[in-house]
Amino acid sequence: MMNFEDVEERDGVRLSWNVWPSSRIEATRTVVPIAALYTPLKQREDLPPVLYEPVTCKPPCRAVLNPYCQIDVRGKLWICPFCLARNAFPPHYKDISNTNLPAELLPKYTTIEYGLSRPAPTPPIFLLVVDTCLDEEDLKALRDALIVSLSLIPPYALVGLISYGTMAQVHELGYPECPKSYVFRGSKEYTPKQIQEMLGLNAQNRAAPRPGQPMPPQAYGPARFLLPVQQVEFQLTSILESLQRDPWPVANDKRPLRCTGVAVSVAVGLLEVAFPNTGARIMVFTGGAATEGPGMVVGPELREPIRSHHDIEKDSIKHFKRAVKFYESLAKRASNNGHAVDLFTGCLDQVGLLEMKSLPNYTNGIIVGSDSFATAIFKQSFLRMFDKDDQGAIPMGFNATFDVQTTKELKVSGLIGHAISANKKSGCVGETEIGIGQTSAWKICSLSPRTSEAVYFEVVTPAGQPLQPGSRGLIQFVTHYQHASGQMRLRVTTIARNFADPGSMNIAQSFDQEAAAVLMARIAVFKAEIDDSPDVLRWLDRMLIRLCQKFAAYDKENPASFRLSDNFSIYPQFMFHLRRSQFLQVFNNSPDETAFYRHILNEEDVNNSLIMIQPTLMSYTFDSPQPMPVLLDSISIKPDVILLLDTFFHILIFHGETIAQWRNAGYQEQEGYENFKELLEKPVEDAQDLFADRFPIPRYVVCDQGGSQARFLLSKLNPSTTHMSAGMYGNGPGATGQAIFTDDVSLQVFMEHLKRLAVGAQTN
Repeated sequence: MMNFEDVEERDGVRLSWNVWPSSRIEATRTVVPIAALYTPLKQREDLPPVLYEPVTCKPPCRAVLNPYCQIDVRGKLWICPFCLARNAFPPHYKDISNTNLPAELLPKYTTIEYGLSRPAPTPPIFLLVVDTCLDEEDLKALRDALIVSLSLIPPYALVGLISYGTMAQVHELGYPECPKSYVFRGSKEYTPKQIQEMLGLNAQNRAAPRPGQPMPPQAYGPARFLLPVQQVEFQLTSILESLQRDPWPVANDKRPLRCTGVAVSVAVGLLEVAFPNTGARIMVFTGGAATEGPGMVVGPELREPIRSHHDIEKDSIKHFKRAVKFYESLAKRASNNGHAVDLFTGCLDQVGLLEMKSLPNYTNGIIVGSDSFATAIFKQSFLRMFDKDDQGAIPMGFNATFDVQTTKELKVSGLIGHAISANKKSGCVGETEIGIGQTSAWKICSLSPRTSEAVYFEVVTPAGQPLQPGSRGLIQFVTHYQHASGQMRLRVTTIARNFADPGSMNIAQSFDQEAAAVLMARIAVFKAEIDDSPDVLRWLDRMLIRLCQKFAAYDKENPASFRLSDNFSIYPQFMFHLRRSQFLQVFNNSPDETAFYRHILNEEDVNNSLIMIQPTLMSYTFDSPQPMPVLLDSISIKPDVILLLDTFFHILIFHGETIAQWRNAGYQEQEGYENFKELLEKPVEDAQDLFADRFPIPRYVVCDQGGSQARFLLSKLNPSTTHMSAGMYGNGPGATGQAIFTDDVSLQVFMEHLKRLAVGAQTN
């Protein structure tokens, strides 16, 4: 059996099935589609980029040479496994032999990265868009964080600054004599052409001077607004330090006038004319909802509340559709040019993330939500973006294209993740559409080592055409991107999997239930953006019942006989928690929170996504020296234990009643109670370890049994102690646990329903 985690370490790939059905009809019976969760920039110590150009198959195929190619060492030929064309090796491969092969033909290099010879057209660009309608403390915290970031951004990177409140100001950095900025009215919608003319960026001004013509470089084009950090750090620091609160007076019954829409559209317009189709980030820092001009989310009157999920369902919000449309058109322009848009929010209330979500979702920008810019969540998450890798570069890819190639038995159905279609109509585009389909290539404006894309496939071999025994299919992922060092890179991962011989058990044994749960969760969330929640839940249930009908062992109409093999056994539990999760249940979350949670789910790898779907719960007791994983269930709450809950977004330490009483009495400070002191400290240390590599930084909650913050834990637990049965977990009627007041069914009841439906009359 292959170890899924080892493959993931090497190639950054997890598949729902690792042996594939050999015909279209067989594939529909396996219910869960063949799909891959792929992390293009998966960090590997042993993968330095090779410094030569890749060898590719002749057009239109262009697959990259890989370990699965057949090679003829004597004839200096290779056969492409994707299109079966014969290709001659280039002249510099003349010395190859069976004992002297280039890296890309060695079995261990199924993933390889090429450092290409042509440099990126421009260094990375960071354009800061800063809200000034903040209170003094918040503005100071934001200014300080931005000034620190200037020392972390690579010195050759270009930076620019737009500040906004009632008006938007583009600061001219190439003018050292005195601060100078171009002001745009916050209430007016500007066309890209107007923005470019007002900034003096039309074609004549942009032309560089002819040789021999004395003219300072700053006088032309975008160089006035975007300059290398090392050149303008001093100046930009002083502009940031003197950044004042928006001077416009705000009445007590009004919100400040905040023209986020105009500020972002000026940023998009500036970059689109100055640096089209090259790597850039527009980093938006906003402390509240847009209340002015295009893209406004709520009016300035405080008596007008910001929309809720209920308002959106009723379709009774006046600004919603117009704002969504406005930000979507900006997101399309930014993503077509390879520019990512990040949203950092520092506000207790909603800021309109729901309306603006297309900006980060189309461009793979980052969303960090916090209650204020003075919080550690904001500061640490923002500065963590600029952590350096072993080579001293920030681990960030820009302006990437992501291409997928398959052998003829497979076609690409689509991708779910933060990307846009590159409209590549190659031969491997399938008819079924899942996510962003009708293409075999996508554009991803920014990449981090965490970015994971879900790609879905369909088997197209007709049932009457059996494949040769032992035949296998191949998938190649090719990611072309601009590395933060200024070099262009190409990352190629080629994977091969066998097709199942008719009647074999191999397909079932190759099921990766963790990857499958995450890949199905992405489809469910994609559907939830378009359909009503009950329809999505019904679809999930139907798919689960069909999967169990196909792969469980049972006697017809006898639920007690129902058994799932080990590699399917936890899948129903993942689906149970997914149905109850904040990704599909909007109750208790604001529309902004829902948009944030869904954004993160579409970004992360298998393990992190599983923590979001089914959080992990660790129990600390006097009885055991090591913490024990316990069931995400109300029976795990006991008065004499400490629990550590990790939901990915929150890390929560929960003290049972007795523990809290002892702690409040100060026992941990007394002699003879050292083990109690240790017990209290251990979960805190473990929580710190979880913070170390998490992005964005999770919220940290410490609470006691019966306290109000305990709701974070209770809402995640399976409510089995409202009706304890001697069921799944073998807990008799004497079992303890905290009763949870909820109408939700428990996992036990859910499983009983599932068994009945799976073994009963075949439902579709």
